[in-house]
Amino acid sequence: MSFFVYNHRMQNDVIQKPTLYFDGACPVCDREVSMYRNQPGADGVRWVDAARCESSDLGPGLTRDAALARLHLRRPDGVLVSGAAAFAGLWQSLPRWAWLGRLFGSRAALRLLEATYRAFLAVRPLWRAAGASR
Repeated sequence: MSFFVYNHRMQNDVIQKPTLYFDGACPVCDREVSMYRNQPGADGVRWVDAARCESSDLGPGLTRDAALARLHLRRPDGVLVSGAAAFAGLWQSLPRWAWLGRLFGSRAALRLLEATYRAFLAVRPLWRAAGASR
């Protein structure tokens, strides 16, 4: 019986870390994620480069194409979010950025951030192609 409880706790410990899925082949994306990875608290986030990881690292409900198309975050409760919600979740996980995560955590603010993110996504292929040619 105690073995089962121990395993259950171990599994929960693994799940309790948010996981960020990003496109490391996009030079702008990679640079921004590198900056976040160097922040205090970054060890509390699991970082997965969707351009270079094994398919199994993406977890359930996320394809490589989807992970490369938009930023995704699997929250500690297992829920997968993308775009503005992924940024807000990441920021809430990093102490120096938590205020920004709270600021953009509301529905209205998420809508504004999502519109901005979609505008970035429209021009991102140009930067990704430039990074691939280097």
